Amino acid sequence: MGTGLRLFRPVLLLCILGLAACRGDTPAAAKVPVQVVDAQLGSVTVSGTDTDLAALNWTPPAVDLGEETPEQTRRRAAQALAEGRLYEQAEDAIPLYLALLARDADDRSAQRGIDRAVAALLKQGGQALQVADEDAQALRRAGEIAAVLRTLRGEDAAVTAYLDKVDQADYLWRLNDAAERDLRAGQLGETGGGALGSFREVLAVAPGQSRAQQGLAAVESAMIRRAEDAARNDDFVLAGQWLAHASQVRPDTSTLGDAHQRVEDIRTARIAALRDEALAALSGADGLTPLALRKARETLAEVLRIALPGDAVAADLRQRIDLATYYGLFRPGQSFTEALANGGRGPEMIVLPHGAFRMGAPDDELGASDSEKPAHYVRFERGFAMSRKAVTVGEFRRFVQATDYRPRASRRELSIVYDLRSGNFVRRGGADWRSDYMGAPAADDQPVLHVSVYDAEAYAEWLAAQTGSGYRLPTEAEFEYASRAGREGRYPWGNGQPPPGTGNLTGGNDVAPNGRHWSNAFVGYGDGYWGPAPVATFQPNAWGLYDLGSNISEWVADCWHASYRRAPADGRAWFNPGCRARVVRGGSWSSGPVQTRAAWRSSVDSDMTSARIGFRVVRGI
Repeated sequence: MGTGLRLFRPVLLLCILGLAACRGDTPAAAKVPVQVVDAQLGSVTVSGTDTDLAALNWTPPAVDLGEETPEQTRRRAAQALAEGRLYEQAEDAIPLYLALLARDADDRSAQRGIDRAVAALLKQGGQALQVADEDAQALRRAGEIAAVLRTLRGEDAAVTAYLDKVDQADYLWRLNDAAERDLRAGQLGETGGGALGSFREVLAVAPGQSRAQQGLAAVESAMIRRAEDAARNDDFVLAGQWLAHASQVRPDTSTLGDAHQRVEDIRTARIAALRDEALAALSGADGLTPLALRKARETLAEVLRIALPGDAVAADLRQRIDLATYYGLFRPGQSFTEALANGGRGPEMIVLPHGAFRMGAPDDELGASDSEKPAHYVRFERGFAMSRKAVTVGEFRRFVQATDYRPRASRRELSIVYDLRSGNFVRRGGADWRSDYMGAPAADDQPVLHVSVYDAEAYAEWLAAQTGSGYRLPTEAEFEYASRAGREGRYPWGNGQPPPGTGNLTGGNDVAPNGRHWSNAFVGYGDGYWGPAPVATFQPNAWGLYDLGSNISEWVADCWHASYRRAPADGRAWFNPGCRARVVRGGSWSSGPVQTRAAWRSSVDSDMTSARIGFRVVRGI
């Protein structure tokens, strides 16, 4: 064993019990306050706690044999040895054998008993050392045994070897303990010393030691956390430095790949947020003012500071700001389409006015659920544009063909369709966005069905990339605001029965191809369709929007919440990252009157696809 590991035998137990400064070469980080009152038998103060220590050179408990015969004592000692009771009490094996030898130094039976007890002690000590890396009690036990063995057979080769192992275990314990204190204090050792230096010193002596390896992993994790914290503070240079330090801790692990990705995800999210800030400035309620342009350009400068060279979002934002200088203002009620980068035009959009409305159902509304309450006022500080019609099969086809995107139902190879024979909705293989409500091929002017909310968001993101404008799904507030179109009442058209031509609703006069009638419908109403109608078949509402609240239900951007308590009052999406349940709004061709109400809302799993749900898009202005 190297000279750097052997402890001074007279203070062996002090070291084992965690007392600092046992050796001249102890690292400074390993030292703790120690005051030795009596260097041999007295008490010590460790971090303010008085602890009574046994003698460093073990003194056997006093044994009173009385009138007991040597044979009786031998039997008691043998019994204690068999039970593993070796040295702690007067009735244990070693004190009894030593008492016999005190009577008769030539007692060969007692000498053999001591030999067996020493072997048993070495075994017990070895077992304690096996877990002493992480178990302070086991290390203490190993030290007590070391004191006994040193007293009994200090020059025995096996005992000497055991004492060396205890020395090393104590040394490594103190190094690990010092490293862990440094780790808790944030002294990681990225430039030398600290926790990293001490853990590496342990592994240099004991390669593969679990406690030190776990310590290295903790140092690496702490460095990665610092990298992520720096990234969240927009200091990506510092984040890169911490990742570089972390990469040197355990070079053979794959942890750093995930860490780099998380930092890049933070960078990407930050750039996206800054992009949104710039776009918001460009489309503010006061129009494209010099102040808005200055704000957008300042935001672009921040994007360029944190983005990697050649970042596509930064380049796109730079182009948008340049174009925005010459971009005019919209007007309420104005309709427009935008050119797609790969040819053709996007969906027809109509600008809706800013304003306020009461969202949700009043307490006395018939058929209302708690999820639609409390009714509350929402104000839109600026207008927004919404597609006049739901996205059609043809429009969605262009997206799929341009991107090779595979919607959820196509990957799953099934969706929920309407079974005409049973009148129920069932899962059916082969149905996807190209299918109609019964699973047959759908015409291009039909609203696209069998799409999940993720499919709808992917389409909106593609549309945004093609046009350079902020397309997305409508928020729940935007949908209800547009559906009501300035009206109040139970339904989008107000109260009472729907006027003729209102939309594709469940009417008492509707008849299925097999003669079936709706069991729950608007009495006396008929629209001539059983299943979705082509988009824009019926009259638009007061703001020029088609089928909003009829024909199909539609995905919106919000996560599901069981009520409107603490809902946003500015019309933005109420979204929780990672939520699985999303909101569907608006009545469909198969919705009963209660589900056709303007305030009706439903919770649907994000991956759900069915013959009743489609979507439309909005665009910020």
